[in-house]
Amino acid sequence: MSERPLLKLDQVSVYYGDLCAVRDITLEVREGEIVSLIGANGAGKSTILNTIMGFTHPKTGSIEFAGRRIERLETHDIIQLGLALVPEGRRIFPELTVYENLIAGSYTRRARQNKQQMLKRVYELFPILEERKKQLASTLSGGEQQMLAIGRALMTDPKMILFDEISLGLSPIVTLKIYETIKRIRSEGVTILLVEQNVRQSLAVADRAYVLKAGRIVLSGETKDLRDEEEVRKAYFGA
Repeated sequence: MSERPLLKLDQVSVYYGDLCAVRDITLEVREGEIVSLIGANGAGKSTILNTIMGFTHPKTGSIEFAGRRIERLETHDIIQLGLALVPEGRRIFPELTVYENLIAGSYTRRARQNKQQMLKRVYELFPILEERKKQLASTLSGGEQQMLAIGRALMTDPKMILFDEISLGLSPIVTLKIYETIKRIRSEGVTILLVEQNVRQSLAVADRAYVLKAGRIVLSGETKDLRDEEEVRKAYFGA
C-alpha cells in the first residue's frame, strides 16, 4: 500500500444555493486502500462523492486525483483519468441487455483499449452476468443489478472506484458477497472509497474511515481504532 494519496480533498465546501451541504472537508485516500465514509442520512456523504465525480463543483477548496486538480473538470474528463462511481440506486439501463450495460461503461479511450480484457475480468468476478448477458437488465434481481452496476464501473478500467450505498435493499447474504467482491477488486489494484449505511460492514472491510456529521468530518482514523468509538455511534445514529 502506497503512502502517496491517490485522491485528496483539501478544505472542500459545497453549497446548494445558500445551503452549505458540506464544509471544509479534508480527506485523502492512498493507493491500494479501502476508505469508508460514514454518517447518518443527510450528513453529506453522497454530496462528497458527487463533487469528486464532477456532478457538482465546490465553492471553495481543491480536489486532486493522481496528482491532478479535478474540482473544475467535467464528469467525463474525470472518468477518463481513472475514477468511477457505483451510484446509489444502481442506475443501470433497464431496457438494455446485461452485455449492453457493460459495454456502455467502456466508452472512454482508456477503457476501449482494454474492453475485452475488462469484460473477461467482470465475468470472472460475476459469472452470473455472463450467464445472463443477453437478458434485459430489468429482469435481474436486486443483487444481480448491483453486480451489474459494479461491473459497468469496472469496464471503465478505473484506478479508483467510489461506492455509494451498495448494500441498500439487499439481503445480508448478497451484501456479504458484494463486500467479498470489493475486497477482491482491491486486491487486484483498485483503490476504493466507500459510502455505506451498513456501518458495521463498512468498518469491517475498510482500512481507515472518516466520520461525517452535519456536513463536517468529526472523526477519522484506522477502523480498528474506531469500531467502539462513541462518536461513530453519534454520527451514525444522529444522536
